[in-house]
Amino acid sequence: MGELILIRHGETEWSRSGRHTSHTDLPLTALGERQARALVPLLADRKIGLTLVSPALRARRTAELAGLASPRITPDLREWDYGGYEGVTTVEIHRTRPSWNLWTDGVAPGPEAHPGETPAQVGERADRMLTEIRAAAESLGDADIALVAHSHFLRVFTARYLGLTTSGGTLFQLATGAVSRLGTEHGKPVITAWNVALPESLFRAAAPEPAQSPE
Repeated sequence: MGELILIRHGETEWSRSGRHTSHTDLPLTALGERQARALVPLLADRKIGLTLVSPALRARRTAELAGLASPRITPDLREWDYGGYEGVTTVEIHRTRPSWNLWTDGVAPGPEAHPGETPAQVGERADRMLTEIRAAAESLGDADIALVAHSHFLRVFTARYLGLTTSGGTLFQLATGAVSRLGTEHGKPVITAWNVALPESLFRAAAPEPAQSPE
């Protein structure tokens, strides 16, 4: 088995402002699209045999701009269902729940279609993904598997890969447009790279000149 390449999608309006985003299907910002394109050189030397992508537009667009071919849409890669905290920032939640912690407390109940997930439920979903990936890897030899998804889910997935509880995901900060890698050392699961991205100064486009009014 090769390595697992974890890719967080590029920036959206809500990720920029810190609003919890699960089912709300936002597009990438202009910066988010540049972040996705900047993944190309970071992935250029990888032998990727399978790409699994969250159904969310922001993840699918990131995979496309990163040059990942034939991505397989994978519902279990969706973000943590934030329930009643969808679109709400941590700062806003702390005004009424000062000690609230997503990793241990979960979320407030949401509407019927998006009731929210407990930490245990997200951990179970990550375990299903690990089982699916290990089965797929048997036919891929030493090729890598890429996962394009979301911050909190990928952090839970990493914790479970390493044998930690779901709450262990709190240890792994993950930026938009970043690449991380999971592999093995002496047969044991390890992180081989984490939260790697090109510096924004290298790919941020200059602000356009204002349009000139005709004389």
